Amino acid sequence: MKPALLTLFALPLAACTKAYGQSEVPTAPAAPSGPCDAAPAQYHIGHDATAEMGAAIMKDTGAQTLRWGPPDSVWTMDYRVERVNVRYDRDMKITEITCG
Repeated sequence: MKPALLTLFALPLAACTKAYGQSEVPTAPAAPSGPCDAAPAQYHIGHDATAEMGAAIMKDTGAQTLRWGPPDSVWTMDYRVERVNVRYDRDMKITEITCG
């Protein structure tokens, strides 16, 4: 293999390394606000499924994560107390808000 070609293969690997003496400052993970409570967000049913609406639902429920459920889709059955699930129909209208 030619030296120039070897250099091309080594460059991406070199980009993954840190300079000597450099350290990463660890960041604290976001503190969970507690388990999700879907009851306060039920008035969003019938509204448009938008990013802004998703943020409002997360705020109302106290959820840390949001999972959108498109029409005719299947979900995994893993249960997460900090997650809110929002299903919507083909018209992009919210049809169901649950936690888990």
